[in-house]
Amino acid sequence: MKSLYLLGITTLLLSACATPASLRSTPETPVTPDLAAPSAESDAAVITASALKTDQPLARQAVVQAFIREMVTRHRFNPAQLQAAFNQAYAKPDIIAAMSRPAEAKPWFAYREIFVNAKRIQGGVEFWRANASALAQAEQTYGVPPEIVVAIIGVETQYGGNMGKHRVLEALSTLAFGYPRRAAYFRKELENYLLLTRAEGIDPLSLRGSYAGAMGLGQFMPSSFLSFAVDFDGDGHRDLWRNPRDAIGSVANYFNKNGWRSGQPVATPASVSGSTWPSLVSSQLKPPQSSIASLRSQGVIPQAPVSAAQAAMLLELQGRDNPEYWLGFDNFYVITRYNRSVLYALAVYQLSQEIRERSAQSSAGLTPDRLTRLHRLARASSD
Repeated sequence: MKSLYLLGITTLLLSACATPASLRSTPETPVTPDLAAPSAESDAAVITASALKTDQPLARQAVVQAFIREMVTRHRFNPAQLQAAFNQAYAKPDIIAAMSRPAEAKPWFAYREIFVNAKRIQGGVEFWRANASALAQAEQTYGVPPEIVVAIIGVETQYGGNMGKHRVLEALSTLAFGYPRRAAYFRKELENYLLLTRAEGIDPLSLRGSYAGAMGLGQFMPSSFLSFAVDFDGDGHRDLWRNPRDAIGSVANYFNKNGWRSGQPVATPASVSGSTWPSLVSSQLKPPQSSIASLRSQGVIPQAPVSAAQAAMLLELQGRDNPEYWLGFDNFYVITRYNRSVLYALAVYQLSQEIRERSAQSSAGLTPDRLTRLHRLARASSD
């Protein structure tokens, strides 16, 4: 009888896929939002034999039976329905393997090329054009600009073109019962997944998503779905898989609820000089604390006009030839709440600016420039 063996990966980086999170992945795999990185203790390389068997349905395994009983007691699920669903689901070793290949392990210049490229820019222009009304409504309702929402969906799923191939029930079950380092997190996500499918009248075996269980155009984890998904077209369902309007409204609501500040900047390239700036480089993801005035006095100069009172964090990223320096503001930090990665947040922002500029050029009947103003500034700051 085969057992599923799990390898703990040293310095594994999970994004939220989800980015997670949106977490992620190979170039063509959805980012999983909102998965925090594992603790330092769990980063030690260990080999753990899982109790899960890959040649038996999940319903025939003791840990799953205990979970079913818990769902019946806690949430009054029909036990026969859960038994039937888990009897058609299996543990998947390839899901464990995928957890070791996050795109965030790449240097910035390589990571950027995955997500900020001609295909995603043009796809974003077309997605914006096709969903202009919903995007305008989302901005009016939640204060989040269209280009940010479009870029999130572009980075996560290439505008719905790649929402994941794994059965969500199998992905979450494999990780909940066969991945000890994150078992508690994924067990809770599995619980939330069954709650949302019951609430929405969806067969839990029918949905597919990322290897970490993120779903839909925006790759929401089940907990994020329950907290932030909205029925943006008023049809009585929160459909993040086939309904772009619901997906757009839900992404915008996520940002709004996590503190997006309408009309405020996100990030700008910076130059550095002197001897004190290295101590200012952010090593942890937390809200920005230093004012622009303070940063300027220590040799950090923004490459775009910014209020002296604006709080910012200094970021240092690995460019192809030289380091790149950026200032991230409060809204930059909000993007990291979707996927806890500086690389992810900056890729989303840069893609959003490319899409906005190309959309404006297209609307004006102009030939798009090869480089946007933001990209030109970034190159200049790293020279």
